[in-house]
Amino acid sequence: MTFEVKFPHFSGAVGLGDLLREVTAEPPAGRLAVGDERIRDFLGAFSARLLRPDVARRHPELGSLGFFLRKGELARAVARLGDGAGGQRRAPRGLVLHFPPANVDTIFVYSWALSALAGNHNIVRISSRSAGAAEAVLEALNDALARAHPAVAQTQRMVTYERDDALTAALSAACDLRVLWGGDASVAALRRHPIRPLARELAFPDRSSFAAISAGGWLAAPPQQRRAAVAGLATDLFWFDQAACSSPRNLCWVGAAEPAARARAEFTGMLAEEVARRGWAVDPAMAVEKYVATYGLAATGAATRVTFAGNALAEVDLAGLEQLQRGWLGAGTICHVTVGSLAELAPAVTRKDQTLSQFGFSQAELDDFVTVLAGRGLDRIVPFGRALTFAGVWDGLDLLHEFTRIITIAA
Repeated sequence: MTFEVKFPHFSGAVGLGDLLREVTAEPPAGRLAVGDERIRDFLGAFSARLLRPDVARRHPELGSLGFFLRKGELARAVARLGDGAGGQRRAPRGLVLHFPPANVDTIFVYSWALSALAGNHNIVRISSRSAGAAEAVLEALNDALARAHPAVAQTQRMVTYERDDALTAALSAACDLRVLWGGDASVAALRRHPIRPLARELAFPDRSSFAAISAGGWLAAPPQQRRAAVAGLATDLFWFDQAACSSPRNLCWVGAAEPAARARAEFTGMLAEEVARRGWAVDPAMAVEKYVATYGLAATGAATRVTFAGNALAEVDLAGLEQLQRGWLGAGTICHVTVGSLAELAPAVTRKDQTLSQFGFSQAELDDFVTVLAGRGLDRIVPFGRALTFAGVWDGLDLLHEFTRIITIAA
């Protein structure tokens, strides 16, 4: 049973026993601690490489990752742990095993980096289907490793292997925390492999997200705010081919019918212009998928109208709130529905819903909406343009807290 090691880069393959011995051994200069400076220095150097202009031009989505990993941001994250306060100390959990999704090929860096910052030893299984941005990330990682402390190379492994239940079972049996990302079926399949009784698990299965615009808020906003909102939603729609759990698939217009129709007409026109300006396009195969999916909604009565703006944008008028779409319909597909108020939207929200991207609402309106939701769903409410921005709190979990354990000290 062997792995191809992606980081730190070695030639050839490594066996399971060697991998586990190397990654769990005592590192040079002692074990890693929560907020370990050796890890901070390495992640800071890695961040600088991601923010270089040549990388940003090829993969703009890596810019937010680079900012997330800046040394100042890492220091603030560690400070928020409050280590030492109230007779409590934070300690690493041990060996953390990560299974990131293939459809969002950089998500593994966020959870791995926070786990490493917590002082854990990590093994990340990267899909063999990952390419593009993932390869740029691995190149930057190995580049930063050249000047990193040897403890980084020893305690952190990113590997690739084809589907192998025996390997997955052996890794699962060895870990202290397992992190699962992916579709419901993938998570269920991985859960067939038991972890140790004292080990823990974090799972991030299928989620869906949507957007909402206040018609009154849109019509009252100055032109520059409207343009910024359009640019933000365009990013949310097209990065990761609208396949990320936080990518909006439905756009709810909130307000009376006449102002909502005016706001929508202006917004969608500006969105088509923005997509054309950025030169974004959808290949013919994807366009065919979108035609099949969206006209399928019309055939079943879920949609009352379907329109296309070239291959890039597809707009679907839904028959009602009960037809909100949570499945992937293809990159650049927006399902529209109009409601009188945010409160009317609340009964349609389910626990599967993760992110609400919004424009034009006040803080008080959003607070009232959360109260009305009463736990039905949603873990995040963010402005347009930030749906895909990862944060240390994800799916309602504070990840840095989850990657540590608490030791209480009573003198």
